[in-house]
Amino acid sequence: MRLHRAFWIAAALVLADQLTKAWIVATYPLGTELEIVPGFFRLVHARNRGIAFGILGASGPTVQLALLVVVAGIVAFVAWQLGHAGGDGLASVGLAFVLGGAIGNIIDRLLRGEVVDFLDFYVVAGGGERHWPAFNLADSAITVGACCVILAEIMSQFREKRAPSPD
Repeated sequence: MRLHRAFWIAAALVLADQLTKAWIVATYPLGTELEIVPGFFRLVHARNRGIAFGILGASGPTVQLALLVVVAGIVAFVAWQLGHAGGDGLASVGLAFVLGGAIGNIIDRLLRGEVVDFLDFYVVAGGGERHWPAFNLADSAITVGACCVILAEIMSQFREKRAPSPD
């Protein structure tokens, strides 16, 4: 895959993420829960000021600004890594996904001061619901991208160990 394709993947993910979040915000009031697959999945309109799983969500403006700066730094680093990787292979696809997801969430932080989450998966067990924290398309892209990068590294290490040694 050429480098420009990787950046197009990231841009497509940003667009899809922002469109889905705009649809949720325009269609459902904050706090809405819409059952899609009973006992497993619902659409919700939730907000997250923190990082993963709401960590630091109740922090003040100084910490929120620091989070924004850190996330912007991560976006810059991932973009640099993508350029360095040359746009080829599974690692580049993974980096493109991480970049697109990170940019999608940073746009939310800049526009709203928090991230819109709307995917809520859960199971009913032991007389109650067990939830994974609500998330969005950008979060999914970051997770899939990170898994692709890890898998590419594992495959690279495996190939190096199987390659005949020059004697």
